[in-house]
Amino acid sequence: MRVNTKSLLAAGAVAVVATLGLASCASGDSGEGDNGASAGGTLTVWVDSERVDALKGAAEAYTEETGVEVELVGKDNATIKDDFIQQVPTGEGPDITMGAHDWLGELSTNGVVAPLELGDSAADYLPVAIDAATYEGTVYMLPYAVENIAVLRNADLVAEAATSFDDMIAKGKAAGLDQPFVVEQGAEGNPYHLYPFQTAFGAPVFGTNDEGYDPTDLQLGSAGGTEFATWLGSQGKNGTGVFNTDIDGDIAKQAFLDGTAAFWLTGPWNVGAAIDGGVNVAIDTVPSPTGEAAAPFAGVKGFFVSSESENKVAANDFLVNYIGTEDVQLELFEAGNILPALSAAAETASSDPIIEGFAAVGAEAVPMPAIPAMGSVWQYWGIAEASIINGEDPTATWEKLTADVQAAIDAK
Repeated sequence: MRVNTKSLLAAGAVAVVATLGLASCASGDSGEGDNGASAGGTLTVWVDSERVDALKGAAEAYTEETGVEVELVGKDNATIKDDFIQQVPTGEGPDITMGAHDWLGELSTNGVVAPLELGDSAADYLPVAIDAATYEGTVYMLPYAVENIAVLRNADLVAEAATSFDDMIAKGKAAGLDQPFVVEQGAEGNPYHLYPFQTAFGAPVFGTNDEGYDPTDLQLGSAGGTEFATWLGSQGKNGTGVFNTDIDGDIAKQAFLDGTAAFWLTGPWNVGAAIDGGVNVAIDTVPSPTGEAAAPFAGVKGFFVSSESENKVAANDFLVNYIGTEDVQLELFEAGNILPALSAAAETASSDPIIEGFAAVGAEAVPMPAIPAMGSVWQYWGIAEASIINGEDPTATWEKLTADVQAAIDAK
């Protein structure tokens, strides 16, 4: 079974309708006018320290227009989520925080985020961004960036994109390379990087329903999962040797920079190093080992409104009508070089061929599940894949993975 992106989009639509009602009630209770901001006050916004400057213009414009002061507070990205969860219930947290969509399950479970009203503007965003911003049928996040992996190709070694996984290996060998393709693994595996190949066998982690990912529908153990495991084993230690747990992130990077590998499956965070290293980089979709598309995970970044904010209507207004504009989304893009979530901004940013390449792959991506049950997957998933790569029986190892994950989910 594949992840049903249409049902995820439907969930987003349901959420927009639901939050419209919530926002209308809030506006009616506040007596603050159309945008809920005319009474003044302050919005405190926690922001990744590297992106404070990118938001100064929007903050100043909002204050000038509404009289609401916007205080931007730079935070360490490593601690911002835990600080938010701890401080919101005490009333000491911000009105808005920047964060990642896969925090949503934890944020919702802890009751620290409020629904967001996107209204008609939901249609202005990349579909995967709205999918990711939606949790259990409700939109909670204003998305600003979409990040996914893709294949970096050394265009001086291989002039054309591969048409399939086997074609990629063949093209690299034709270029005289013993190791045509590299991808980060390590002793405990790296399922995030292998997920595109798994999806090509029709084996998502979870199925979906009208509200998004369904934690009761574990799909790892489907027939497609077993087929993927068998293929993975054939590409490991006892097969072609394409996948190797001795190759970590640094080794994979160096192989591509040295020109001993023509293809590297990685994210936009490594493009700068490749370009600085003099590599003529092209960005390709992930070549599939089957006839189906290889869909990677998408990680979406955005902004959440605190459930304890005393100015939720103004917070919603600032996010939707200021952060959700092309100019501001492009400012954030310049600060991080990650594809904007707003479609118009994404189109403008895609004038850069590198960004255009990642955007093309992102169009096939699916949001990383934000449901709490996903925490029961990670602890077993990579180790199982590493074992298969290193020669363990694929079917038995995958069946044990599925049983362990299901037992962990059931125990919670």
